[in-house]
Amino acid sequence: MENIYLVFVIVLFLLAISDLVVGVSNDAVNFLNSAIGSKAASFKVVMFVAALGVLIGAAFSGGMMEIARSGIFHPDKFYFTDIMMIFLAVMITDVILLDTFNTLGLPTSTTVSIVFELLGASVAITIMKISNSSDPQQINEYINSGKALAIISGILLSVVIAFSVGALVQYFTRALFSFNYNKRLRYFGGIYGGLALTAIVYFMVIKGAKDAVFMSKDMLEWIKGHTAIILSGSFVAFSFLLYFFNLVFRVNILKIIVLVGTFALAMAFAGNDLVNFIGVPLAGYESFKTLLATPGADPEFFQMSSLKNAIQTPPLFLLLAGAIMVLTLYTSRKARSVIKTSVDLSRQDVGEERFGSSQLSRSIVRLALNLSDSLGKFLPNKIKHTFARQFEPLTHDKYDKNLPAFDLLRASVNLVVASALIAMGTSLKLPLSTTYVTFMVAMGTSLSDGAWDRESAVYRITGVFSVIGGWFFTAFSAFMVSFLIALLFFYGGYYAVGVMILIAVILVIRTHKIHLRNEHTKENAARELDEFNAEDILTSCSRTVTDLLNQTQLEYKRTITAMSEESIKSLKKIKKSIEKLTQNAKDKKNNVTIVINKLKDDSIESGHFYVQALDYAREILHSLNFIVVPIFNHVDNNHKPLGTAQISELKNLSQHIGNFFAHISTDITENNFKSQDEIAADQLKILALIDLFRKNEVKRIKKDATSTRNSLLFMNVLQETKNLLLFSFNLYKAQRDFLTYHESKKTKEK
Repeated sequence: MENIYLVFVIVLFLLAISDLVVGVSNDAVNFLNSAIGSKAASFKVVMFVAALGVLIGAAFSGGMMEIARSGIFHPDKFYFTDIMMIFLAVMITDVILLDTFNTLGLPTSTTVSIVFELLGASVAITIMKISNSSDPQQINEYINSGKALAIISGILLSVVIAFSVGALVQYFTRALFSFNYNKRLRYFGGIYGGLALTAIVYFMVIKGAKDAVFMSKDMLEWIKGHTAIILSGSFVAFSFLLYFFNLVFRVNILKIIVLVGTFALAMAFAGNDLVNFIGVPLAGYESFKTLLATPGADPEFFQMSSLKNAIQTPPLFLLLAGAIMVLTLYTSRKARSVIKTSVDLSRQDVGEERFGSSQLSRSIVRLALNLSDSLGKFLPNKIKHTFARQFEPLTHDKYDKNLPAFDLLRASVNLVVASALIAMGTSLKLPLSTTYVTFMVAMGTSLSDGAWDRESAVYRITGVFSVIGGWFFTAFSAFMVSFLIALLFFYGGYYAVGVMILIAVILVIRTHKIHLRNEHTKENAARELDEFNAEDILTSCSRTVTDLLNQTQLEYKRTITAMSEESIKSLKKIKKSIEKLTQNAKDKKNNVTIVINKLKDDSIESGHFYVQALDYAREILHSLNFIVVPIFNHVDNNHKPLGTAQISELKNLSQHIGNFFAHISTDITENNFKSQDEIAADQLKILALIDLFRKNEVKRIKKDATSTRNSLLFMNVLQETKNLLLFSFNLYKAQRDFLTYHESKKTKEK
């Protein structure tokens, strides 16, 4: 019997390794966002600083926090088998949940996930115990529900406080230094840096080292009694040193602040949040050791009162966990996806937005504009112009890929404010989350900096609400999934544990493949855009057009075939393929300004032809989509299939369309448009064929030989096929004109 529990403990540690990987991938945004977004140093230097902070934080971690052992439930009310089922349910849920958020590129809180997973699993086991018990008992005798309520209140508190303070501090900081801050930093940089580093040091002592193994009670008491002296001394010393380094060695003060802040947040993360990943497995390990130390103990009736006692985590486990965290920082592609979401929502320049707009975000922006206009009426014009100059961004090439998402001044404010708020919340015992504070401070500073202008505000606000909604969804889903898995373990026993572990592994592998595929697609598109130049525009356009035409004729033929066979599976694949083509065309259209910007000033005509080709390509895809979706819905709703005559006519039409598109594609590929008249004649023949089939359908309707729904679908396919012909021929002529212009331009240059 003990062997099976030994296996469970080993599984818990294997899950802990997986949890460390997926957890660090998500929480890395907390301490890497500002340094990477501002490009305070090279990526290798930033990663080294963060890795050093993580490793030191893990080594000096205070060990197992109460949350994993007795923070959510009262362990003396549970037996050993109950505890193991709870811990296994928690770890499996945590791996699945955090990996899902990483795949979506959304930051979430590992603290919230672990708390509500513990809550969900323990509630499930509690309900089972109460229902099988003859003694009347209450859930609150088993569960510490106050902890969950504190976490929920912490979310709301973190969001409001962090966003407001971040916005306020950034506003006054920018008003003082402006975007052109280098000159004023010579005079005020030492004081600003002294304040910033003092706040960070205070954060490191209060938050990062308060539970460290090297901090004795006497040291903590001494620090608490001499806090004012420590802070004032730190301020004077840092201010003097920064003035000295700036004047003598020309050291950038802001870079020092950002790198020190990154180290501090990384250290605090590893020192305090490490329990979110290894606390549960270590609690299971200690439970198993206690069981073995009690000879003859029955696991099903052995109470776990020992978990109420403080237990120091072996340093080896902490160092191993720190090493895994550091390795994950360097290798995790999903960590970079989560960081990218946070950086994109706070970047200074307008670009492609990941999130759409919503009615709520539009209402908020409209309200803010009206409020700003109303308040502006009461301010003198001189004051408004003065502040406007301070918030006027520096001019630069907005398409430069090497530009930082935001400047060092804002990055320093992000780190200083987040550090100060977390330290203050910790000292006041407020349930503030590192994730929530760092993210919302970054959003607040970006708002004050004018990054959320009228071009991007609705999308950024929607993005912020999506992330915040994800936090609450984390709590709900963590509770429910862990609750259900614990119930499954209670009834299914060892077999259910094995099945869920297998499912977790499959899900993680699947999401990893999905993420790799998506990243590969994005990287190819980005590489193609980066390598694009004015000389490639005709080649690029021709390749885009021919690929589109070939894919269109293929999907059209497959659609007609799938409709005749009533194959919903094939139609689903076709629908997804067209959605992918449409998204690709949309991405190219969104990046058209970048392409045009790369063209020479005398290449306006080239830009015009390129835009025209993209417009026709999108119209072709719209027509194809208007064919496929109605057919898919028709088959999916199990309506009557089209008649034999209708199917025969559409197959005939499909054959002609295929030949027409193949002819066009060949001409464009070979840059030979001599057969234009022949293609035009083919188009007229097919249009005449469409008219004939439409008349045939009218006759069938008159004879009542077809249903209304089938007739409408058939007529729709004919009309959209006609549109396909018209747009494709227009695309052909546009490509011909593009080639003619390109050749005439080359002739003139010679």
